[in-house]
Amino acid sequence: MRSKFKGPVLMRRGQVETDTTDQRLLDSAGPTDWVHQDPWRVLRIQAEFVEGFGALAELGPAIAVFGSARTPADHPTYAVGEEIGRKLAAADFAVITGGGPGTMEAVNKGASEAGGISVGLGIELPWEADLNQWVDMGINFRYFFARKTMFVKYSQGFIVLPGGLGTLDELFEAMTLVQTQKVTKFPIVLVGVAQWTGLLDWMRSTMLEDGRIQQSDLDMVTLTDDVDEAVRLMVEARQQR
Repeated sequence: MRSKFKGPVLMRRGQVETDTTDQRLLDSAGPTDWVHQDPWRVLRIQAEFVEGFGALAELGPAIAVFGSARTPADHPTYAVGEEIGRKLAAADFAVITGGGPGTMEAVNKGASEAGGISVGLGIELPWEADLNQWVDMGINFRYFFARKTMFVKYSQGFIVLPGGLGTLDELFEAMTLVQTQKVTKFPIVLVGVAQWTGLLDWMRSTMLEDGRIQQSDLDMVTLTDDVDEAVRLMVEARQQR
């Protein structure tokens, strides 16, 4: 059965729309009625921030974990995600994911089964109709930028598992915020040496070599296959805060 979320609203069958709220906001083509609509959109955007702030303000120390929505349950990375969720919960962290399937589901599952706080921040998409079943506290957003704000504001660090374009977007968003000192003492750990080595090598041999980034930009991330090391870095950053 076809279904999707539009913000907090679930639509199924004939009610499913093919476009998204973000798409309509960013699309500059079409009639000029946007002049009259955009001021009202501000109220909806404001409501998303109010809802997110209200739900997460008392969450406590939390770590955002990113990864692919397309990781099957029998993939080795899924098991790694479960282990990360479980060990973060044991270290008294809440976990925050995008709330979708795949790696995100694995992390939420590990945290929830370990008795931790399992948070999912969903986004309106033409697919991925629901938050995964292991999300204990879920918020579904219409706007990417409101959702990204919640990840950064309420997380004390990022752990990034193998993923696709969305995962890369979240990784480089975090690196940019650290580079520009919008956030401080913010550990970023890449889990999966085979996955991430090629990207880091390319950044080193092209961007760094050409002077477009500094060595400190690469030094802000830690690459590992060791889940215990990833969790330990999050704990150490919490102790330094």
